[in-house]
Amino acid sequence: MKTYFKTPYTRFVVFLAIIVGIISLSRLYAQDSISVDTIQTPVAAVAETEAQAVEAADPTADLGLSLDTVWMLLAAMLVFFMQPGFALVEAGFTRTKNTTNILMKNFLDFSLGSLLFFLVGFGIMFGKGGFAGIPNFADLSFYDSALPVEGFLIFQTVFCATAATIVSGAMAERTKFQMYLAYTVCISIFIYPVSGHWTWGGGWLMADDGWAATNIGATFHDFAGSTVVHSVGGWLALVGAWVLGPRIGKYAKNGQSKAIPGHNLTLASLGVFILWFGWFGFNPGSQLAASGLENRVAISHVFLTTNLAACAGGFFSLITAWAKYRKPSLSLTLNGVLAGLVGITAGCDAVSPVGALVIGALCGIVMVFSVEFIDKTLKIDDPVGASSVHGVCGLLGTVLTGLLAIDGGLLYGGGSALFLVQLTGAIAIGVWAAVMGFVIFKGLDLLFGIRVEKRVEEEGLDIYEHGEAAYN
Repeated sequence: MKTYFKTPYTRFVVFLAIIVGIISLSRLYAQDSISVDTIQTPVAAVAETEAQAVEAADPTADLGLSLDTVWMLLAAMLVFFMQPGFALVEAGFTRTKNTTNILMKNFLDFSLGSLLFFLVGFGIMFGKGGFAGIPNFADLSFYDSALPVEGFLIFQTVFCATAATIVSGAMAERTKFQMYLAYTVCISIFIYPVSGHWTWGGGWLMADDGWAATNIGATFHDFAGSTVVHSVGGWLALVGAWVLGPRIGKYAKNGQSKAIPGHNLTLASLGVFILWFGWFGFNPGSQLAASGLENRVAISHVFLTTNLAACAGGFFSLITAWAKYRKPSLSLTLNGVLAGLVGITAGCDAVSPVGALVIGALCGIVMVFSVEFIDKTLKIDDPVGASSVHGVCGLLGTVLTGLLAIDGGLLYGGGSALFLVQLTGAIAIGVWAAVMGFVIFKGLDLLFGIRVEKRVEEEGLDIYEHGEAAYN
C-alpha cells in the first residue's frame, strides 16, 4: 500500500480528489449559509420581470439589449475558435512525435478550465472582495448585469482558456500530461481570476476609488487583455519553461543553442490565420455591446486598430528578421502577427489608427530580439516563442497605451498618470503571475516530477502518454 501511494499517478489522483473535495464541501457550506429570504425569488424570474419592465417602458431598449447579447455571444464564439488556432500553431512549431499530446492539451485546457472557472474562478474574479472575490461555487446569482450573466460567463470563460493554453506551447514536448492538467487547475481557479479581479473585477487597479486612482490619479486600462490574459499566460510560460528545463539536444555542451524545427509550418500558418480571425471577437467583442451609435463606432474603430497592428507586427518582424538573419523568416513573421495582435489588445479602443501601427510595428520588432534573448542568453527553451509573443509584447502594448492613448496618453499631452498606472499594473500582474507560476511549477516538480523520462522525450510523448500517434 505504501509503495502504491508513492506512484506519481496515485499522488496526482489524490491531489485532484482533495481539490474536488474542498470545492464540494465549500459548495455545501455556501448552500447551508443562504437564508430563506435570499432564495424565495429565483434569479431567472427576477431577470424576466426586469426585462418585461424594460420592454414595457421602452421596446427599443429591449431590442438593443437583445442585440448586445447576440453580439457578446458571437464574439465568444470567435474567441473560442482561437482554441484550434493555438492548437495548430503549437503543433506546427513542434515535432511530429508530440502532435497528439499538443492537441490533447488544447482540448483539455478548455474543457477542464471551463468547468473550474464556472465552479470557482468566476466568483473569485468578479465577486466582492479586496485581494480576490468570493468563490461562487457554481452559483451565478451574485453577479448583477443588464446582459444575461450566463452569456457573460461564457465570454469570460473563453478568455480564461486563452491564458491557460498559452503556457502549453512553451512547455511542449517534455511535460507529463497529468502535470499539465494540474497546473491548468491552478491557473483557472486562482492565478488568472485573482489578477483579473484586480482589473476587470473592479479591484485596486481599475476601481474609481481603488489604490491606483487614489495614489496615481488614473485607473489601469486594459481593454481586452494584453496584460490580464496574454501577459499572465506569457510570464507563466516563461517560468514554466525555465523550471522544466530545455529539450534534449537543444543546447550543446558549450551552451550554443541549436534549432529544433517544427514539423509543419503550413499548420502553423493556418493556426495564425485562425487566431487573427478570432481576434476580431477578442478585441471588438470586449465592447460587450453593438447597439447604438457609440457602440457601433467603437467596435468599428477596434476592428480597424486590431487589423492594422497585426499587419504592422507581421511586416516589421519580417523586415527585422530579414535584416538580422539575411532571410525572410516565415516562423518569425507568423509570431510577428501575433505579437502585433497581443500588443494592441490593451489599447485598441484608446489609440488612433496610426498609434495602432506604431504599437504593432514595435511589438513585431521587439519580439524578434526577445526570442533570441530568451533562447540564447537566458537559455530558456520556448519552442513556440510564447514568452516573447504574449509576455513581452503584452507588457509592451500595455505600457505603450499609456503613451499613445488619445485621451490621457503622455504623448497627447495627458500627463504621466496613465503611463505610470499602465507601467505599475503591467509589472504588478507580471510579478504575480511569475511568482505564483514558480511556486506551482516548482512545487509540482518536487512532489511529482513534471518532466517525462528521457526515453519518452526522445521517442515522443504521443505513444507513451496517450497510446496513439497523430500520423500513421
